[in-house]
Amino acid sequence: MAWSTREIAELAGISLRSVRHYHEIGLLDEPERQSNGYKQYSVSHLLHLLRIKRLSALGFSLARISEMRSDADPRADLAELRALDDELAATIERLQQARTEVGALLRRTSASDLPLRFASLDDVAELPEPDRSFVSVIDTVLGPRALDGYADLLQQKPDPVATELDDLPADADESTRRSLAERLVPYVRALRVRHAGLDDLASDAPHGRHVTARTMEKAIGDLYNPAQVDVMRRVGNLLGDRGLPQ
Repeated sequence: MAWSTREIAELAGISLRSVRHYHEIGLLDEPERQSNGYKQYSVSHLLHLLRIKRLSALGFSLARISEMRSDADPRADLAELRALDDELAATIERLQQARTEVGALLRRTSASDLPLRFASLDDVAELPEPDRSFVSVIDTVLGPRALDGYADLLQQKPDPVATELDDLPADADESTRRSLAERLVPYVRALRVRHAGLDDLASDAPHGRHVTARTMEKAIGDLYNPAQVDVMRRVGNLLGDRGLPQ
């Protein structure tokens, strides 16, 4: 028994156009023809079409399927399958993170402008607007270690001295700035001990120390008022930071 092009396409669950395309690119051998010129597809053609369909559904391109031996069990291509498995695992992880963010949005505990890493933290939504924007910026330049440190930090209730910095007016006088900076130093030093990753923010920065420092300095200058920026720089100088930012 033989099948026509339409019949084998229906059996394989693909379109007529796909069958013809597979012939055009050499992915499917041309079958024998009847005396009237109609193609006669066999079981081997059906099995081959089913294999193409399966590998395509798994994520292999038609070009890669063509390179794989058509008469071999897909399990023989272990390297390709392992690579695909790694890719699928990464996709699943991204989707799980996305679900975490959507769940937080549904519970009204997060906002869509925050990075996924911070989306599930209930206290993040309470951050002042400059801090929220700063979190989004640093997510683009810091590495996993530093970002994990920030995520840990944001799970803690803010210290009164940190709240003072949030509320510092732009016209705060010299004495107020100096006093606040001096009181922030032990607080920041303690944070760096408790939250690994905050001791050197550029230790695993993907773009390097210079880009990280420049980006963070630009963000601080644009997002915070002059008095707050001055206090942050004073704190950095008093701590002898390794360049982020002073």
